[in-house]
Amino acid sequence: MFPMLSQVFKKIFKKPFTNLFPVKYAPKSMKKFKEDVEKKKIKTNPPIPLPENFRGKILYDKEKCIGCQLCIKVCPPKAIEFKKEEKKIRIYVARCIFCSQCNDICPVGALNMSSDFLLASDNKLEENLIVE
Repeated sequence: MFPMLSQVFKKIFKKPFTNLFPVKYAPKSMKKFKEDVEKKKIKTNPPIPLPENFRGKILYDKEKCIGCQLCIKVCPPKAIEFKKEEKKIRIYVARCIFCSQCNDICPVGALNMSSDFLLASDNKLEENLIVE
């Protein structure tokens, strides 16, 4: 009669598949909560390990870069800009879709993906979201 009802009851008693957000990245408004965690009054969940070949924030080795601009040509969201005066690139992480095409095409290996994924910000031009 109600086939979905059995599914609802199964899900109620299962553990969640997601991991709770780590406390060290909690908003500043949660100051008391952070202090209680530091004093070990509150127990927190450890973060889950990242999978192999995780694609996080792009790392750029400016010294290796030869200014070939191949990364700019393959970037679908146009997140990479060429700085002519330095013959280097600037990456806007807020535009990046983390496809890793720029990493794959770079002939000298100047671009790599990191495991950094906590990049949320209300300012897309924040220093943390621009890689130079």
